[in-house]
Amino acid sequence: MKRRTVPLTATLALGLTLTACGSGSSGGAADDTLVVGATAVPAGEVLTYIKGDLAEKAGLDLEIREFTDYVLPNTALQEGSLDANLYQNKPYLDEFNRSKGTDLVPVVDAYLPPMGVYSNKVTDVTKLADGATVAVPNDTTNEGRALKLLASKGVITLKEGAGTDASPADIAANPRHLKFKELEPAQLPRSLDDVDAAVINNNYAQDAGLSPTEDAILLESAKDNPYANLLAVKKGGEDDPRVRKLAKLLTSAEVKKFIEDKYKGSVLPVASG
Repeated sequence: MKRRTVPLTATLALGLTLTACGSGSSGGAADDTLVVGATAVPAGEVLTYIKGDLAEKAGLDLEIREFTDYVLPNTALQEGSLDANLYQNKPYLDEFNRSKGTDLVPVVDAYLPPMGVYSNKVTDVTKLADGATVAVPNDTTNEGRALKLLASKGVITLKEGAGTDASPADIAANPRHLKFKELEPAQLPRSLDDVDAAVINNNYAQDAGLSPTEDAILLESAKDNPYANLLAVKKGGEDDPRVRKLAKLLTSAEVKKFIEDKYKGSVLPVASG
């Protein structure tokens, strides 16, 4: 596998406002502007395409704010400085609501960014050495997802009934005596020189210059996958006309083609049109 230089992730920030649209009650934007939080890749890129190519015709004024972590976009949505966000899957959203007492709800699935296992030391996940160290995300949902991915290849076996919140305590068999290092998801690409393998979320892999289809030594399948990224709003915002316009665009044939052409299998559209 070719080695790539991993750039330092920017300091967490509420961040980078790609368009400023005057002042108003919605996160500093004009009242009719839909303010959407997103991680840079792929959510920010998909939204930027919509903003530049589709939004005006649909009568949608869109402002995009980029985030470098998974907590702040939901916190900002709950507090009202965002109208919607795009970056997370349903299991993560459900766990966030349970643990933080928030009332955020899904609107529509947008695309699937498959999680992958990456390594600078082996090219086959089944060739990990006895006692190898594998870095995994430290949040409940993504750690469970990472362990299920490893289990799908027989690297480990999970206890019967282990769900989306599986942890190392749910491992029933670990024939290679793997050691698991829990890290913040954004730190995982930078860990590749220090561990034998890392299970990395799609957006952070692509941010770091890794190609899921070329560099991952194991990649999630889209079949029966519950981890599609979704457009989310605070409860009560589902029927906002601006949100409905964006939901329609996210599942349009145009966005489906954009995702297929740009990511070439590294991100999978959910639209059938």
